[in-house]
This record gives sequence, C-alpha cells and structure tokens, in this order.
Amino acid sequence: MPAPAPSTLAIVDAEPLPRQDEVLTDAALAFVAELHRQFTPRRDELLARRGERRAEIARTSTLDFLPETAAIRADDSWKVAPAPAALNDRRVEITGPTDRKMTINALNSGAKVWLADFEDASAPTWENVILGQLNLIDAYERRIDFTDPASGKSYALKPAAELATVVTRPRGWHLNERHIQLGGTPVPGALVDFGLYFFHNAQRLIDLGKGPYFYLPKTESHLEARLWNDIFVFAQDYVGIPQGTVRATVLIETITAAYEMEEILYELRDHASGLNAGRWDYLFSIVKNFRDGGSKFVLPDRNAVTMTAPFMRAYTELLVRTCHKRGAHAIGGMAAFIPSRRDAEVNKVAFEKVKADKDREANDGFDGSWVAHPDLVPIAMASFDAVLGEKPNQKERLREDVSVAAGDLIAIDTLDAKPTYDGLRNAVAVGIRYIEAWLRGMGAVAIFNLMEDAATAEISRSQIWQWINADVVFENGAHATADLAREVAAEELAAIREEIGEEAFASGKWQQAHDLLLQVSLDQDYADFLTLPAYEQLA
Repeated sequence: MPAPAPSTLAIVDAEPLPRQDEVLTDAALAFVAELHRQFTPRRDELLARRGERRAEIARTSTLDFLPETAAIRADDSWKVAPAPAALNDRRVEITGPTDRKMTINALNSGAKVWLADFEDASAPTWENVILGQLNLIDAYERRIDFTDPASGKSYALKPAAELATVVTRPRGWHLNERHIQLGGTPVPGALVDFGLYFFHNAQRLIDLGKGPYFYLPKTESHLEARLWNDIFVFAQDYVGIPQGTVRATVLIETITAAYEMEEILYELRDHASGLNAGRWDYLFSIVKNFRDGGSKFVLPDRNAVTMTAPFMRAYTELLVRTCHKRGAHAIGGMAAFIPSRRDAEVNKVAFEKVKADKDREANDGFDGSWVAHPDLVPIAMASFDAVLGEKPNQKERLREDVSVAAGDLIAIDTLDAKPTYDGLRNAVAVGIRYIEAWLRGMGAVAIFNLMEDAATAEISRSQIWQWINADVVFENGAHATADLAREVAAEELAAIREEIGEEAFASGKWQQAHDLLLQVSLDQDYADFLTLPAYEQLA
C-alpha cells in the first residue's frame, strides 16, 4: 500500500461524532481524496450526458438497444467472472439501513445476503453516513451489540457461519456529500460511501473468507458501469489486493439501463456478480424520461403496476435471460410488507401475496429475491428452496424462450388500469409521511404496513406530476390539477395532525414535508431527484 499523501479533504459543518476518528483516518481520507481527484470529473461528464439523453427521449419518445454496442450483445463467448463462494447462493436477500440494531438483525436474519444500505433506505445525515460505516467495521470485528432503550431487549451476533454476506450499496452518482469537501467542492456521496467502506474493510473481509461486495444504484448506462469498473481497478491496486476481489451487482432500476443490461455486465465483467430488478425506481425512471410522451406513457396507480404487467414482465424476463447468458445472478424485487403485530388477517393476506410473488420469480428463473423484514425470510426461502433444492442458483436456465423487442419495454399502454382519485390520495399520503421521516434522518419507514424508502416518494411525487401535466380525469370526474393536489395535501396534513396529536405534530417536520412534496409535484421544472432539494433541508 502506498504511503498516504497528506489529505486536503475538509470536514465541514459537521458536529464531531463518537469514534468518528476511527472512520475518518488520515489514510482513509487520503484514499477518498484520490478517488475524488481521479474520478469526479468523469462523474460530472456522465451526469451531463444523462441530461442530453433525456432531451433526446423528450424529442423522440422512444428508446432502442444501442447500435454501437451490437457486437458485444452478439458475441456469445464472454462471461462475467465466476461468483465467489460467499455470493454463489443468494436465494434470499434482506435490505435495510446500517444503524446498529438493523446491522445485527439483518446479519442474524437467516437471509443469505444483507444489502447494507447507504442509499434509498438511509437518509444521508452525517450521523447515518459515518456511524453506519462504524457499525459495519464493528460487525466484522464482532464487537457490536445493541440494547433497545425502549424495550430493554439486547441484540448480539450469531456465530459467523450463520451470518448473512454483506453487499453494501453506496449512494447514487447524482448525490454529493456536503460535509466532505476538497478545495470547497463536495465529494460525490458514492465515492465517500464506497471509499470509506472499501478502505477499512477490503482486507478484513478477505480474512473472513468474503470480500468487498457492492450494489450499484441508479445506473443509467454502460458508461457509468465502466466508471465503476475503473474505480474498482484503481482501488484494488491502491490497497494491494488482487484484481477481481470486488464484486458488484447492478440495480437495473432505470429505463435506459434496461436497454444496456448486457453492456453493463460486459463493462464490469471481471467484477460483475449480477443484476437486480427493482420496481418503484424503475417506474419513476419511466415517468421521468417519458413525461413529455403523451397519454400512452401515463402510468396508473403505482400499486396497479405489478410485476406481471406486460412491460414489467418483458423487463424481468429479459434480465433473467441476460444474466444467465453471461453467467451472472439474476436477483428479483422487493417484498416490502411489514407484518402487523395486531392483525393476523392482514398478515395472512399479505403473506399469500408475498409467496405468490416469490414463487413467480423462482419459477421464472431468478436466483434470489429481496425482502424488507426478517419475518419474510422463511416465506421467500421456501419459494426458492422449492425450485433450487440443494443447488445454489439456477444460472443454467438460459431462458432462450424469451424474446423482448425494444418497444416491449415501454409498452405502458398495454395496461388496462387507469389513475384513480384514491391513487392520488395515497400518493400524497405516502409522500408526506415518507418525506417527514426522511427529513428527521430516517430512510426506511413503515407506512401502511409497507417498508418504504426514497424510491416510494419518487414514484409518488412523479405520478402526481404526471397526472396533472397529462390532465388526467379520475373515475369520479375530478380533474388532476395543482389545486386538487393542494386540497388533498391540506386534508392529509389535517388528518395526520388529528391522528398523532398536536404535540407530536409540532415536534415533527410535517409542514416542511407537505411543502416539499407539493414543490416537487407541482413545479413545472421537474426535479431530477426529490432527494436533491430534500438534502438541502436535511439537518
């Protein structure tokens, strides 16, 4: 390892946290500074390219597979690197933020993998960013425990062989970390999250028989995957570990990435582990990119767009075929249900839906899937056990029966469902509740028995925006207008005040959340990400 050069990174506007010096060492900051110097200019160019591509979609209202990379898709000879033992069986993955209690519960959950989340399930407060890193270090060192101050219940790690393998998700390329700056310029949050985690834990994980594994969010093109691959090459050389030790799973959660799945795997092939099929961010990306495309791109209520919708089925089946053709894992979507401690009937109905969803994924050829709560691990596990048996995955199922044309992925008008007035009310209700919690530093929030993250707020505000701008008429005759959205939001805010009481309402950030939701839902200039204006308001 080279001797660290003096870091010129500055920590600004951040109250010191307990033990933060264990994370923000001179050597770790020097590494992050070098990542910033080497790679942020390319990040900036790629963000600009996103805008150019969006403008092209606005002009054409279409997308296609890239002609310039046709040779990569046609070449059957290349495969991604074989999976390391710790990532070969991924049949159930649990997701969640890196707070101390969640770290223990996720590792102990019985899932094969824990997606340790610095992205959509974590509001990027300074405390969450730094103490989340510390919690992972402590977990690997087996010096983590937690006692719930409310219940007095204590939590501790199970034996090492029973713990989930960690796959860490850094922030997306669009987000900066304002508390870490170089020459007055914020470092991208992705480089902070990746850099601190990799620097402190790469060798530690190798010693544990695992490695530094990552989920890459919000990727929009194979060029963004190429940037990550170059970062991995640089980082492995910097700390002196073998090339190919890093493994990355890419979330195909943007419509543009869905047209470049093979190219994304190709760019990362020495470091690729698989692809994941999300839902809310994917739908949000469709609205964002095709918001000028007219009525044929108007989505119905988000809960009416299931994974069996024709354009969603095209996306998931293409993902499985692509992954297995190239020797990669195909990981399915999220079961977000949070079991009720009071209503057994709610649980029964929800568990049946989760089982049906996971049965479908396993039978379609997925190698694993996500859950948001430990109680769902056995349900998802049973679905995949029934198909996989003792096999770690089903990558041998090539799904050569699948044929997806470019137009199939954006055939939104194949849906019979329409936007409803109740859908508008739900989008407003969930949006306000989620944003309020996010502004208090909580990124994973239980709302109406579902675990919601930032993608939920994104699709909620995007649907409000789209319905208003498309002049949707609901089934009750009401027109989707800015005034109607304001009226519904005022009613929702009053209902929340009555539900939780004056004191709790006053101590929360409810009015702020209400105002922010309306800002990003009603502004004619559609914000690329809700979290960008929200981050400016985050303490």
